[in-house]
Amino acid sequence: MGTAEKPTDATKMVKQFEDYLKSCGLRMTQTRLDVLKQVFEYPGHFQTEDLLVQMRRNGYLVSRPTIYRTLPLLVQSGLLTEFIDAQKNTRYESIHSLREHAHLICLRCNQIVEFKEPEIDALQKAVCEAHNFKAVRFRNEIIGYCAECQAELEPKTSVNDSDNETTA
Repeated sequence: MGTAEKPTDATKMVKQFEDYLKSCGLRMTQTRLDVLKQVFEYPGHFQTEDLLVQMRRNGYLVSRPTIYRTLPLLVQSGLLTEFIDAQKNTRYESIHSLREHAHLICLRCNQIVEFKEPEIDALQKAVCEAHNFKAVRFRNEIIGYCAECQAELEPKTSVNDSDNETTA
């Protein structure tokens, strides 16, 4: 081996999780490693049950309690973030998808749209500087109604209301 290999993102994440577990007096088990790998393979936001289904579909023999115990460890280690959706369900997303973005969450259909707005990022940094505050994580969620749900919620009006009037 003539050249040293650069550690991959996956290697760094495993090391970060392992270091966190050690600091808590816990050890890295194969099951925890499997959960970590599957979290980073999950496309987008997920709930605990979504991850369980994916892992079983991919041939992992993992229990629901194991996933429920492992996800908070991943959040606390800084590898995963959690947020509450419009229906008050806990959702997760891996940090590799967290390039400082925010969410629009529909109250009706629970659709989640990610967006990035440089002005919000700049404002957040300015507020932190003004208050001598060191931000660790940025999270912005706007709760409301997507365009499709707005259209479905609007009151239906008759096209020709004047045609329904009776004459004397």
